[in-house]
Amino acid sequence: MAQRTSTKTATATQVTTEMPRLALPELLREPPPTARGVRTRLALVHAARRVFERDGYLDARLTDITAEAKCSTGTFYTYFDNKEQIFAAVLEEAQEEMLHPGVSHVAEDDDDPVAVVEASNRAYFESYKRNAKLMSLLEQVANIDARFREMRRLRGLAFAERNGRAIADLQARGLADPSLDPYMAARALSGMVGRLAYSSYVMGDEQPLDALVETSTRLWANALRLPQPD
Repeated sequence: MAQRTSTKTATATQVTTEMPRLALPELLREPPPTARGVRTRLALVHAARRVFERDGYLDARLTDITAEAKCSTGTFYTYFDNKEQIFAAVLEEAQEEMLHPGVSHVAEDDDDPVAVVEASNRAYFESYKRNAKLMSLLEQVANIDARFREMRRLRGLAFAERNGRAIADLQARGLADPSLDPYMAARALSGMVGRLAYSSYVMGDEQPLDALVETSTRLWANALRLPQPD
């Protein structure tokens, strides 16, 4: 068991403890100095999201974005240099909306870890459904831009580390299978939930929300051997 713990620690040290932003920092410009500028920029960002979600990243054109925002091309270039920058702004705007709680808030006084996992899974599926078109865009852009692909990889690792810490806490409290590597278990179980959401809300194989939550929660609980009510 000592060797397993050492391996996990070495792996986890490669992962940042701070959740990486969805947007690439180098693509974000300073916010406008005036309230009017902030409103105009935000209108462009909202228009860009509608166009990206409607047409896809590759087929979206700046002229379509400016037409959707009812502004000129010159106005666009006041706030953004190119399509990559405004896509980064769209992701930044959606950052908080797309975060989900995972199981990181399992605390020592939580006496029903299965209920925590269930609430976390439900929040994840609900957020994913609301943002399914944007999640599909992230898949598309990650396949053609190595910078976005790396961002997605780091976010996935950060979520896995966060959930792995929660699993390790459950193990320490005698509530989860102590033989599991908590970090690898978190990666496997989070990956399962993520692909379920992708299949249902992006690929079109939509399943009832309650069925997704119930099945994924039961698999989490069974895999970790969490105590469950009869």
